[in-house]
Amino acid sequence: MIKSDIPFLSATDLGILIKSKELSPVEAVTAYLDRIQEINPKLNAYITVCGDRALDQAKQAEQEINNGNYLGPLHGVPVAVKDQIHSAGIVTTDASKIRSDFVPQENATVLENLNNSGAILLGKLNLSEFALGDPISSAYGPARNPWDLERNPGTSSTGSGAATAGFLCATSLGEDTGGSIRGPAANCGLVGLRPTWGRVSRYGVDGACWSIDTIGPISRTVSDCAITIGSIAGHDPKDIYTSNIPVPDFVNLLNGNLKGLKIGLVMDFLDSDELGVTSATKEAVVAAAEHFRTLGAEVLEISMPLAKYTGTVIRTITHTDRVSLFPDRIRTRASDHHHNTKIAFMAANLIPAQVYYKAQKLREMVRTEVMEAFKSVDVLIQPTSSGPAGKINLEPGVRNIEQAKKDLIEGSYRGIYSLAGVPALSICCGFTDIDGKTLPLALQIAGRPFDEATVLNTAYAYEQSNSWKDIRPEF
Repeated sequence: MIKSDIPFLSATDLGILIKSKELSPVEAVTAYLDRIQEINPKLNAYITVCGDRALDQAKQAEQEINNGNYLGPLHGVPVAVKDQIHSAGIVTTDASKIRSDFVPQENATVLENLNNSGAILLGKLNLSEFALGDPISSAYGPARNPWDLERNPGTSSTGSGAATAGFLCATSLGEDTGGSIRGPAANCGLVGLRPTWGRVSRYGVDGACWSIDTIGPISRTVSDCAITIGSIAGHDPKDIYTSNIPVPDFVNLLNGNLKGLKIGLVMDFLDSDELGVTSATKEAVVAAAEHFRTLGAEVLEISMPLAKYTGTVIRTITHTDRVSLFPDRIRTRASDHHHNTKIAFMAANLIPAQVYYKAQKLREMVRTEVMEAFKSVDVLIQPTSSGPAGKINLEPGVRNIEQAKKDLIEGSYRGIYSLAGVPALSICCGFTDIDGKTLPLALQIAGRPFDEATVLNTAYAYEQSNSWKDIRPEF
């Protein structure tokens, strides 16, 4: 195989070649490091590249495999993680000046789990400062979308989306509070899974909102996503909120059979007047619903009246919780924050207790509404975002109240399932052309708590019967 072609393999296919010894982990890592050196200056996806360490890990993986000590489908596969995930001996910055010299002494559990699966860490990925969700706030500059360098790769896991779509890693980890896995997946034409809250440990991850944060994969295919989540999920005694519910073999459950599956199409998110969905996105999601019918599923129309409020609800909760984690930072080091981060934190400090309390009550109402829907359907589908990736505006500050309202409404698309704590996945469902650029559109699939298997299999059936996965950015 030509060396430059290696990064374009899926993580699944790469793992198969490594297992059969047709390709060595050293060859894979070298190919990725060469591509990172060439492409990362344009995408700005990585904050830290661990080249020497990755090559050492690759040599160890090669020796293990040659000695018959094969650890699984990620053994020898190069991966990368969002830079709020602690890495022993490697700086973890949260994309902030304030954390620019922080070197953890211990790996986060998810990174330790990746290590135990034999995956090789290429480096730490860019993000919005403190995972706040603003595309320009990283102290290391904004990451860029491989489909159009002027566009947002999705927040807050900006680098995870850019690196995976730009073929700078085989699969990656992001962190999702209000939608920070699904947003980058949507903007970059990828598969991103927010697992059930409690499915994956958050130990060693710099948090934003303890009752909503979760770690999950951003990958190029559903199979890659299934492999990645299977490697990191499970109970962790270091995180008391992780569940003891067994982790299924997600990959072996991908059969593409949707016969008898009941799918709820959430009509509220197809309302252009209330939630601003673009015509291209609406048409793509409606077409996806029809396609599911051809695959044997039953599609029912579902209404969730609280849907349009969920962006405001989750922003109120997460911003208040986020600034409360380290209140002294904004008081003593305000100038060390990006302007937009500083304004967001200062505003969060002013939210009255009764408003926060009301948001928490609304959160429970939203969860009840979502769980009620699952009494009649197995999964829910809707757009992941109102439209394709927007252009990055490098000018700091809030432009106007209309834009602020629009941003809150946009947060509803993903915030609804964050509030409910259920698994939700974004997958490409088509493309639209804007200003001569081809941009991905995205479908979101949500499921019952701890039923990632059905969500993944629904996405797999859709992916395998469409051509979207074969279209890639010309970069």
